[in-house]
Amino acid sequence: MSEKPVAEMSFEEAMSALEAVVSRLESGDVPLEDSIKLYERGAELKAHCQTKLAEAEEKVAQIKLDGDGQPAGTEPINPT
Repeated sequence: MSEKPVAEMSFEEAMSALEAVVSRLESGDVPLEDSIKLYERGAELKAHCQTKLAEAEEKVAQIKLDGDGQPAGTEPINPT
């Protein structure tokens, strides 16, 4: 069975996969060629997690609050 493409993973899936990669690399029991592949996958997973976090931060930044501090919809971050 092949690994799920990183681009199709949710943040939680990618974070879990990244933790597994780090754990395997830290074990020291991985042959060099496999370590390189794991490192590359880890780098891809890290970038994906960073993108997902940035997207979430942008969505949070768009939330407008009403006079009582309650969510009242969203607005563009960079209105034109």
